[in-house]
Amino acid sequence: MPTRTVLTLALLSLTAALGLACATGEPALDGASPGIYDRRPPSQGGTGKIYMGREISLTMTWHGIPWLEREDREERELPDRVVEAMALAPGDVVADIGAGSGYFTFRIARRVPEGRVLAVDVQDEMLTALGRRMDEEGLDNVDLILGAIDDPKLPPAEVDAALMVDAYHEFSHPYEMMTRLVEAMRPGGRVILVEYRGEDRDSHIHPLHRMTEAQVRREMAAVGLDWVETLDFLPDQHMLIFTKPAGEAPG
Repeated sequence: MPTRTVLTLALLSLTAALGLACATGEPALDGASPGIYDRRPPSQGGTGKIYMGREISLTMTWHGIPWLEREDREERELPDRVVEAMALAPGDVVADIGAGSGYFTFRIARRVPEGRVLAVDVQDEMLTALGRRMDEEGLDNVDLILGAIDDPKLPPAEVDAALMVDAYHEFSHPYEMMTRLVEAMRPGGRVILVEYRGEDRDSHIHPLHRMTEAQVRREMAAVGLDWVETLDFLPDQHMLIFTKPAGEAPG
């Protein structure tokens, strides 16, 4: 059976098993900043909450850890090349937003032996799994942070780089989350998103779990981030890099 077909079936099975449950109840319908979001009847896998023309997807719960740790992920998502492309310095403070079970967290931690990795997730169960792996791998430069649905709970102006891998499109409050993240970045700090390409019409990934480059750039510009470059070395995803300009507040 072709790899794409297997992945499609695996994702559909996982989605069915999770019941398309949102990890935090129904945050997408509550606590939004006025005038930022629209509403419509939710589509399959969606929340019905619209941000800049995009329907926000439901969130994968901690029950999806097997999907995050699937055997072919290294082949399809090239995590080591992603971390290499982040061009981190040994002393950088790096935020892994939506860290999940730590698939990228630990790769980053080894790249910043004199720095810190701030592993942020909104699910206690994800952080518990991540903490167990920290003990197993003997890493002591990772801090676990329980974020909120509208705030990653990061210290202000301390983060050199922030990574979000297949996570941003699930944020129930993207404007609020990114505004707080920009506040946590140092001037010149980089925000890096890896998302499945929305331009790929034959993709095996559900449309709500994909984003076009144009959409990502539009949403990052809304919080004052400048686009630097888009890297397309990944088989199914693009890697978009933004920077926080000096002396500018979020828009």
